[in-house]
Amino acid sequence: MQGRLIYLIGPSGAGKDSLLEAAREALAARQVRIARRVITRSAEAVGEAAHPVTLAEFERLEAEQAFALAWRANGLAYGIPARIDAWLANGEHVLVNGSRGHLSEARRRYPDLLAIVLGVKDEVLRQRLLVRGRETPAEIEARLARNALFAQAADDCIMLDNSTALADSVVRLLALIDDRLGGR
Repeated sequence: MQGRLIYLIGPSGAGKDSLLEAAREALAARQVRIARRVITRSAEAVGEAAHPVTLAEFERLEAEQAFALAWRANGLAYGIPARIDAWLANGEHVLVNGSRGHLSEARRRYPDLLAIVLGVKDEVLRQRLLVRGRETPAEIEARLARNALFAQAADDCIMLDNSTALADSVVRLLALIDDRLGGR
């Protein structure tokens, strides 16, 4: 049986990485793998446990077709390793931290993907971004403006609010996956 791609999107600071880390064991018990992204961000940068590469390395990997999905956003390049196709073919579900701007391409490649938008209230997002300390005040305001776009998710995306306690969001994510993927 073919696995299904779970495409998690949301604005920077919504808590995607925290949610994935908190749910990791429970997702593994449901035969859901979390794909580790390749990003052109330095290894010292605070954030997800991605595989950092230089832009030249990323472009080489992209030319070698090492990515199932690849995109550019916020001055960085992101790639999802091509090995997810083998995982899906082996019947494992695969959860990726994706990009709203790349959603249509992801759907073209994986027509049955489950798109989940992780949302967060503006005041919560502003505080998280301030605490994270990666952006200037102007960049934070730009991200808040982009957050409004996420609130207008496509009809076939599922909204998941992450404005409250992380543990509550984990419970909601797992219930959603159990409901949509048959609780395997």
